[in-house]
Amino acid sequence: MNASIPIAWFVCAPWLLAATAAAAEAPSHDAAAIARGRYLIRIMGCNDCHTKGFAPSGGEVPESQWLAGDALGYRGPWGTTYPSNLRLTFAKLTEDQWVEKGRSLYTRPPMPWFSVRALTDSDLRALYRYVRTLQPLGTPAPAFLPPGEEPSGPSVLFPAPPGK
Repeated sequence: MNASIPIAWFVCAPWLLAATAAAAEAPSHDAAAIARGRYLIRIMGCNDCHTKGFAPSGGEVPESQWLAGDALGYRGPWGTTYPSNLRLTFAKLTEDQWVEKGRSLYTRPPMPWFSVRALTDSDLRALYRYVRTLQPLGTPAPAFLPPGEEPSGPSVLFPAPPGK
């Protein structure tokens, strides 16, 4: 039996060890980003609209149901908007596409698009990484209804802003 070790092993071993060390570090960095994203989702109020029953239950909705959207409409002078299913939305985007979208986000009320635009790129990436840990679930939100069109399901009515 030949006990010699091929020379290729000595050449490749340092690269393999470095790659293994980098891979071992990545999950903890990613875990930190995912934890940050989860935290941001909670404090920014994303679940209040994008998770069915979250606000009325005082946040007592299992995390497995978070961010799957809702059919509760928000009516105002702009028409009726619905909270999108973020799980399905993010499943269609790469991380870089989300960051670009987050930087230029502009939506109808009551979505606080200006808060999303104020996030750092790091926070936008953390949001993406967290949402992508949730499996796609549910259906897309109902389509926007223009002003004057009555929604068929439940909705919250917002008054017109003062002076309008």
